[in-house]
Amino acid sequence: MRRHRIATGVTLFVTLGAVTAGTPAVAEQAPDPPARVAESATPVVAALDRAAHPLRTVEPGGDTRDLRPLDRMVGDARVVGLGEATHGSHDFFALKGRIFRRLVEEKGFCTFALEAPWSTGLRLDAYVVHGKGDPRRIMREEFQRDYLWWDNADYLRLVEWMRAYNVRHPDDPVRFMGDDTAWTGPELYDRVTAHVAEHHPGLSARFAEPYRGLRPTVATGEYIERYLDKPYAERRAMAERTGEALRLLREREPGEDPEAHAWAVQHARAIDHTVRQYAFDFTSPEQVAASMRYRDEAMADNVVRWQRHTGTRIAVSAHNDHLGYVSADPVHCPRVQGAYLRDRLGPGYVSVGLSFDRGSFNATGPDGTVRRWTLGPAGPGSNEHTLDRVRHRDYVVDLRTVGAPADAWLSRARPTRRIGTACPDGPCEVALARSHDVLIHLHEVRAARLSAR
Repeated sequence: MRRHRIATGVTLFVTLGAVTAGTPAVAEQAPDPPARVAESATPVVAALDRAAHPLRTVEPGGDTRDLRPLDRMVGDARVVGLGEATHGSHDFFALKGRIFRRLVEEKGFCTFALEAPWSTGLRLDAYVVHGKGDPRRIMREEFQRDYLWWDNADYLRLVEWMRAYNVRHPDDPVRFMGDDTAWTGPELYDRVTAHVAEHHPGLSARFAEPYRGLRPTVATGEYIERYLDKPYAERRAMAERTGEALRLLREREPGEDPEAHAWAVQHARAIDHTVRQYAFDFTSPEQVAASMRYRDEAMADNVVRWQRHTGTRIAVSAHNDHLGYVSADPVHCPRVQGAYLRDRLGPGYVSVGLSFDRGSFNATGPDGTVRRWTLGPAGPGSNEHTLDRVRHRDYVVDLRTVGAPADAWLSRARPTRRIGTACPDGPCEVALARSHDVLIHLHEVRAARLSAR
């Protein structure tokens, strides 16, 4: 199967054949696992023991006092990145839901941002704020192909909790946003063109031409497939058109409703992000790298614009390789979202990486079928091998304050599991302390339950 490695996932391949979803098949990736290493009093492990704070559970609900140390680590940050070492493990998704609830109730956070399209986020936001639509249907329609990993029981539970919270707190709602770029739904084209017709009627005729033929008329997955089949020159021409539409709207005076104008410009920018995301030559390694860089910068821009416009504190959910500071694959992904967020927010951004020693996850196999993969204990020489020797089964540690000699150990690159949407994948050489501010390590994870498709 021919594949384009483009900016719809850190290690995600956008294939020319549709991903086959459903009940994942079972596959084994790892050889016979080595025996678990006994507790050790080595200086590095001893230092990590002193710095680590145990977690009671990954599951939402119940007592959350074990997350108090994380409260202190987050501090006054306006944006917190919550990473994941796989795109398909229940424990990562559930823990993020648990942490977000804590951040809402104890730290004043109001927005959950997902590595999902901007227009998808708006549909889910309409549900959590106003009760509009059916979240199961929205997720089924939006989370297709490269986003099917998010159509799972854990994120549905989180979205339903957000709606229930807003029913109880109508004057202080939590919000849902998507910061990604690979798809823009038809309703966003409708919003922008309706705004132009109402507020800038003289612009309507000129504005219609750039969007001609771009508004989706088919499902998310099929739309992406068709777009990838278009010639490179045609994709570039489309990006010139959406860029022109954005320019025309930005040049207009806000008028009597600057709030509506600002949102319309952002929606037009999201449309341009999607079309421009595909305006690269995916036969060129340099262009592939440029597309990945473009995507991560666009995601960071979306988060920062939302934060500044709404004034809310945001928890961002994505892969470790998006939310860290240093790319684990600099050849294909020269610069990542976390680096851009740090540029724009400084200490107002905190990156939390997640790791695991063993367990299962969903990922696409070489044949394009979603499978449930299993890994045994991490091997000697890896970051996870040492992290799992700490006395706590699951724990959080502030990488910025760990004492010697663990501080030096954390600053050196060594093999680390980084599994995106496709498997086999990784490991990559990662220096944890240079990539994240905080680390949460889980002893074992299990595959998420994908919704029936």
